Amino acid sequence: MMISQMNQSQLLHWIDMVSFAVVEITEYLDTHPDDEALKYFNHYADLRRTALCAYAQNYTPLTIDTANPDNYWRWASDPWPWEGGDC
Repeated sequence: MMISQMNQSQLLHWIDMVSFAVVEITEYLDTHPDDEALKYFNHYADLRRTALCAYAQNYTPLTIDTANPDNYWRWASDPWPWEGGDC
């Protein structure tokens, strides 16, 4: 399923999955910096960045780097997904 076809709950779940992959690959690369896993890291980091931007555009930013640069601090006042949103 493409990101544009996901509802809020599905997109948040996708962000969780690709974020987990990024963290795990990062830990592996800490001890194997020259490994081919760097390609996987770059791939999943791009997927994560795309998903975070889509979530920010359609719902609310989850991270400061996906917040509106004209109003960075508004992102912290929006309801979080665990505060009873549609997720």
